[in-house]
Amino acid sequence: MFTTGFAIFLGLLFIMAKLKRKLMLRLLHFDVLLDMAVTMLVLYLHWGSFEGVMAATIAGLFTSLATTIAKRMFGCIRGGEYHPGKFTLAL
Repeated sequence: MFTTGFAIFLGLLFIMAKLKRKLMLRLLHFDVLLDMAVTMLVLYLHWGSFEGVMAATIAGLFTSLATTIAKRMFGCIRGGEYHPGKFTLAL
């Protein structure tokens, strides 16, 4: 379960890493909504077995952790204005 959940999370992380910086930073402004949407999506996709639901839950938890860390490290775009985190990204 843990391994499967981590593999699902890595897939989502790679997709997020491929996004353009501005889009990623705009999405990080809505980190809670992003976490909820990803968790609901993976739960829907893996519904039907206990292992699938637990893997999706673990992937959702890892996603929540990753978006929280990313927002604190890189900041977000709020209302068209970049609010940097610990590291400032060149836009």
